[in-house]
Amino acid sequence: MRWLPTVVVLVLSAACTGAPSGPEQPEKTEKPETRVEVVGTVPHDPEAFTQGLELVDGVLYEGTGLAGRSTVRRVDPATGRVTRQVDLAPELFGEGVTVVGDKLWQLTWQNGVAIQRDRETLEEVKRVTYEGEGWGLCRDGDRLVMSDGTEELRFRDPVTFAETGRVTVRRNGIPLVRINELECVDGQVWANLWQQDQVVRIDPASGDVRATVDLAGIRPEGVPETDVLNGIAKVPGTDEFLVTGKNWPTMFRVKITTG
Repeated sequence: MRWLPTVVVLVLSAACTGAPSGPEQPEKTEKPETRVEVVGTVPHDPEAFTQGLELVDGVLYEGTGLAGRSTVRRVDPATGRVTRQVDLAPELFGEGVTVVGDKLWQLTWQNGVAIQRDRETLEEVKRVTYEGEGWGLCRDGDRLVMSDGTEELRFRDPVTFAETGRVTVRRNGIPLVRINELECVDGQVWANLWQQDQVVRIDPASGDVRATVDLAGIRPEGVPETDVLNGIAKVPGTDEFLVTGKNWPTMFRVKITTG
């Protein structure tokens, strides 16, 4: 893949949806220092209210939100060009997405349904229901991990979508709420925090936050604070991620070192 050359290094001290804001978040005290290097940029559709990103076999899958404007897309990760798009029914508010084999799951926010789709055509295969809200989704081996805006991560069967367990996420021993878009990487869960320019790395076995990464420095100039950071996808075969935000004109390829 080709990337527009950009190299910016941010050294940071150890320090979704339209839902109402929650309680104050526990402060970051993890050590050691976190290092973020921006190694490239890619255009991003500024009309995309990004809810989920996942890069698989050279295709970037993106779910977008807002009632009447929600979509699921296949995107060329080298150019940002949308190669296929399916619109959701107007009453559905799209959320996170993840690939499972030849299928893709897409959450909805308050509609209580997850949609299974054909990965190539993006056409709907079936729907299943769930309790509570849907925010972020990723695949961790033989299970799915789902966020719902609370301090809990839910584990689900990747075929039936049945819930198989939960864990409470804590930072410094305090429950961490507003967990949003998810990316599962090597047994860890990377998560956006809604209304904050941060991602956290979570141990799903214990729920403990192992690192917090401040990405405020990559916010494109002129993007309002209401267009929050959201969307994180691991670049396979590298130690890099694609990150973007809701209605951002740019995706950033970043290397994150958390020590």
